[in-house]
Amino acid sequence: METTTDTVIRGGQFIVKTPDPSSIFTLEDLSEEQRMMRESTKEFVERELWANWERFEKKDYEFTKLCMQKAGELGLLSIAVPESYGGMGMGFVSTMLVCDYISGVTGSFSTAFGAHTGIGTMPITLYGNEEQKQKYVPKLASGEWFGAYCLTEPGAGSDANSGKTKAVISEDGTHYLITGQKMWISNAGFASLFIVFARIEDDKNITGFIVENDPSNGISFGEEEHKLGIHSSSTRQVFFNETKVPIENMLSERGNGFKIAMNALNVGRIKLAAACIDAQRNVIREAVKYAKERVQFGTPIADFGAIKEKLAIMATNCYADESAAYRAAKDIENSVSNRITKGSTHQEAELKGVEEFAIECSILKVIVSEHIQSCSDEGIQIFGGMGFSADAPMESAWRDARISRIYEGTNEINRMLSVGMLIKKAMKGHVDLLGPAYAVKEELMGIPSFEVPDFSEPLSQEVDLIKRLKKVFLMVAGAAVEKFGTELESNQMLLLCAADILIEIYQSESVVYRTLKNIERFGVKSQEVQIAMAQLYVFNATEHIERRAKEGIASISEGDEQRGMLMGLKRFTKYQNLPNIVGIKECIAESVKHADGYVFDSISNEH
Repeated sequence: METTTDTVIRGGQFIVKTPDPSSIFTLEDLSEEQRMMRESTKEFVERELWANWERFEKKDYEFTKLCMQKAGELGLLSIAVPESYGGMGMGFVSTMLVCDYISGVTGSFSTAFGAHTGIGTMPITLYGNEEQKQKYVPKLASGEWFGAYCLTEPGAGSDANSGKTKAVISEDGTHYLITGQKMWISNAGFASLFIVFARIEDDKNITGFIVENDPSNGISFGEEEHKLGIHSSSTRQVFFNETKVPIENMLSERGNGFKIAMNALNVGRIKLAAACIDAQRNVIREAVKYAKERVQFGTPIADFGAIKEKLAIMATNCYADESAAYRAAKDIENSVSNRITKGSTHQEAELKGVEEFAIECSILKVIVSEHIQSCSDEGIQIFGGMGFSADAPMESAWRDARISRIYEGTNEINRMLSVGMLIKKAMKGHVDLLGPAYAVKEELMGIPSFEVPDFSEPLSQEVDLIKRLKKVFLMVAGAAVEKFGTELESNQMLLLCAADILIEIYQSESVVYRTLKNIERFGVKSQEVQIAMAQLYVFNATEHIERRAKEGIASISEGDEQRGMLMGLKRFTKYQNLPNIVGIKECIAESVKHADGYVFDSISNEH
């Protein structure tokens, strides 16, 4: 594998390149300004959200709106908005940071915040013309107005471009008349403005429009939806009946709506990952607190191995999620800056910068949403019977977590997208998959090396293993493309296997290289628990990759070819020195217990 020290890399290249630890951005790299921003966000959360946690469980939509207004007054809605439109104009890492720390208390506020700052505002800042941005973005940035995103329809969920909502030009040519039904619209109950997608005539693709909320203009609403979770997030159907929209409110060009929708979702996906991180930290903290207080058989349950195992895995997954999410956020920020330096407008740079890392956005959306679900589920288990009670925080955390695997594109869709987009990048020459895949194929037919590597340095075995896990992906994906060609996208179960391998490689590499970077600057002693978490994550990832690779290999090969690939898989996933996983889990759990929660998000390294 090629080693890269480039500041700016291309999306998806991680699968064929080995990074230098110094090129991986981590939470420990935050600037003083970003640390202050994090503290301000945490103060707001403590004062306004935690203090009123119970109100969010009682369908208090007005309270959610009030909290959003207070967030606007503090500038927390404007982090990503350029200064010329009333925003702070901060970089992508800062926008991730605020989204992360503001979202952990309740999915109700998290959804309102994400829908407004992301898909409710971003389409205008990224695709709007100057007049549209000057007219609408300052109001959205300040919280004077709130935005909502009207894409989903009763018959058009994952197939977003199949919507039936129509936009018909008026006789005098000054307006479009929009008629249709949208559902599952977050913030619908208090939105001032809608980003609406409709089809003009028989266009192949939908078109985006900016529609102000005026009930006298053919806009009506269904009742608030009764939902499993996010109880105080306003979610309603929106009906348009010949709603008049000035032609100047078309967003971008005719037929460009599907592209707008997809690129807005790319941003939404990585922000959703950020929104699921602090939720994990909070669940871990509450679980540790309860486990230390709950005594059974004369012993706090926090001292039982069965509970320690849960705490260790919960903390490890959260550490890996932080590592991967902030790595990708900085890569996007660098990509944007690089484009601006080369002469792109801020608008063009933001669009292309995020689009470049669409694969990583999908990867993060999938894995972090699944980790918060498993984390909250184990939180309930640690609480036992109390965890099932609505009076305990775990029950609402579990319910709120469940939606994250559905919106911004289901996890199934995002798994298939991640592999599909990578293959398309390879076909365009943006990522060289063909050369490395062929090299792996040649290696399988050669004589393996029996040299015993030197794994005396911290995580050196994991670094070597990740390089080999990349060969597993190239072996399986290469054989799949060779067998099915353009038909591959119709083999969804095989794509899901490849996606899981891809996802676990990105997470594993991120967690290992974050830890290596921090060993270099803080010393091995300070990173003992982080080293343990990196080892545990890679061990579990390798087990998962091996199983999914076997499924893939069995579906695309037989006979000698299959035996050769299975031998290669065994070679690529082999540990020279198997780590003491039980001891590693003990180490992690004891650290979490001692700290009364999760403390690996850079705070523990601040002196």
